[in-house]
Amino acid sequence: MRPDLFSGVFDLPWWGLVLLLLALTHISIVAVTVFLHRHQAHHALALHPAVSHFFRLWLWLTTGMVTKEWAAVHRKHHAKCDTAEDPHSPQILGLNRVLWGGVFLYVKEANKPETLERYGQGTPDDWIERNVYSKFTRLGLMLTGVLDVYLFGIVPGVLLVAAQIAWIPFWAAGVINGVGHYWGYRHWSTPDASRNISPLGIFIGGEELHNNHHAYPTSAKLSSKWYEFDIGWLYIRVLEVLGLAQVKHVAPVPHFSAPKPTPDPATLQAVIACRYDVLAKYARYLKRTYAEELGKLKQASPEDAQRLRSVEPWLNRNEKMLHQPERERLAEILPRSRALQTMIVMRRELATLWGRSTATREQLVAQLQDWCRRAETSGIRSLEEFSQRLRSYS
Repeated sequence: MRPDLFSGVFDLPWWGLVLLLLALTHISIVAVTVFLHRHQAHHALALHPAVSHFFRLWLWLTTGMVTKEWAAVHRKHHAKCDTAEDPHSPQILGLNRVLWGGVFLYVKEANKPETLERYGQGTPDDWIERNVYSKFTRLGLMLTGVLDVYLFGIVPGVLLVAAQIAWIPFWAAGVINGVGHYWGYRHWSTPDASRNISPLGIFIGGEELHNNHHAYPTSAKLSSKWYEFDIGWLYIRVLEVLGLAQVKHVAPVPHFSAPKPTPDPATLQAVIACRYDVLAKYARYLKRTYAEELGKLKQASPEDAQRLRSVEPWLNRNEKMLHQPERERLAEILPRSRALQTMIVMRRELATLWGRSTATREQLVAQLQDWCRRAETSGIRSLEEFSQRLRSYS
């Protein structure tokens, strides 16, 4: 049967074509999040060769993306996140440019040999990758277009392939890279602007949980709270049950025991592994101290209380994400509250434990012990209680 303007081998109603489009693009989303992102870019799981090659073939047919290029650009994004060297930061380039032109930013970065050389290691390099998938990137799209036209007619087929081609550039390169670093909620105080777009990670395969991912980039599971749902993780678990996938990493779950008299190497290891949970708990104690200090200032100096209230939104933000005027305002206001200033300074000191450092493990343990000692003799109730909790990580 030869296709005509509106029908081909299958004569589907409009709603049937819409359902088909959603199914086809959802497979593309799953290929991106499970194969390109979690498997290739971060090695969070291993995939059976048959599953891995299916995703490679599907992405070649529907997106024309090259695995090495995608992994390299994404790894550079993590390495240079929300800096001038980030390939697609809305904090630097503006939301509109990333949201609507994210695909052009991706292509620009993917064409840089130095990016591929430095960040593209460990991706598929077999015969079919070198001679077909990376060499004839548009051929797969052409084959998909011809097949869509043959099966569904000229107009429906052209619309289908156009939507398939545009789907990933908009939702992945635009929405995730743009909105995911601009709008939403945050569980974890990461040193970037990443945000969770929605607690229900269905439409974009779980990538909606972007702040969770930046906190634990090597985790195969992107949800971290009971009310969050990561459909990509569901598919991974199904593949694992079928023997087609093996999970390598998930985000650490904090464990607690009775507080140790003094932190030891095991405490240090637990604190570093669960550092974002540590910061999240610290934020709660800081919030309580803020409320106590604000109450005191209302009685002693209403003007100082008003000034302190003006900087509340910045107290629990990662200092790297504050603008210079905000830092200057904090430096001006915080001396009016010794307790808050001490907690901000000690939070910065605590973060050095997991920062890039040449200190030995023994030195870091000594730093943690000293930190706890000073916290518990500070006279600040929140710091004392938090230090006891810190000694409970195991």
